[in-house]
Amino acid sequence: MSPAESPALLAEASQQASLLFNEVLFGLAMLAFAVLMVMEHIQPYRKFTNKISKESFVTNTTAFLFNNIILTALRASSLFFIAQRFSGFGLLSEMANGPLKWLLSFVLFDFSIYLWHLVSHKYEWLWRFHKVHHSDKSFNVSTGFRFHVFDLFLEILYKCLFVMIIGVDAYVVLAIEIIELFFIFFHHANLAFKYENLISQFIITPSLHRVHHSALRKEHDSNYGIVLSGWDKLFGTRKELVPEKIGLDTIVAENFLQLFFLAFVTERHIRRLLQIIPKGKK
Repeated sequence: MSPAESPALLAEASQQASLLFNEVLFGLAMLAFAVLMVMEHIQPYRKFTNKISKESFVTNTTAFLFNNIILTALRASSLFFIAQRFSGFGLLSEMANGPLKWLLSFVLFDFSIYLWHLVSHKYEWLWRFHKVHHSDKSFNVSTGFRFHVFDLFLEILYKCLFVMIIGVDAYVVLAIEIIELFFIFFHHANLAFKYENLISQFIITPSLHRVHHSALRKEHDSNYGIVLSGWDKLFGTRKELVPEKIGLDTIVAENFLQLFFLAFVTERHIRRLLQIIPKGKK
């Protein structure tokens, strides 16, 4: 092995190890999904009708499969590695890879997703895609799969921007994403457990995120955190209450096709349509 070949081989070996680590993490996340699904089936926090529960699970898992097929076809993950080529001037680019850099990357990433989540509620052109996630009339671990493919693609572009600004390895960001997937499954689970109020002071729990899925806009515009609950405390977006109803009143999607096209019908369109329809005599 020549001296010139050695760094290239080491880099390739490191990438393969990182890829294997991410694959193992993803496998564990899917295992966590299955365990949480069994737990909420045995002792659910809130009981939904069989019809609502079945529609929710089938629609959500179908969305997951469809979205992954489309994003794989678009080679969306490769965008991270393109972004990495421009990450040399990022905030942490001079730091050596290690626990401190990984921890800082995790905290900054979690904060950036908090901000993305917040603006997805505040701006209608983003909310039209994000509301697909809120259209679930149930609240269960599979709700963590319920996203519009355009919402996911825009978020990938945003995360690529994070790679460049922060100056972190793309494999690290992908690993953090999978770790956050654990928490997404966890806080969507239809469960309640002892000491949840205490745990919610540090991380987002089902009771906090359940508020985020309230049918009332004044309630679901809150608790934007994914892992750390401190961001909502810091910026005054935390709410602690028990929502009376889950989902969106004016928006319904009972299957995957309805879910996809839901993004192209806004509440404003519905209100205009209701104004056009003649009102009967009272």
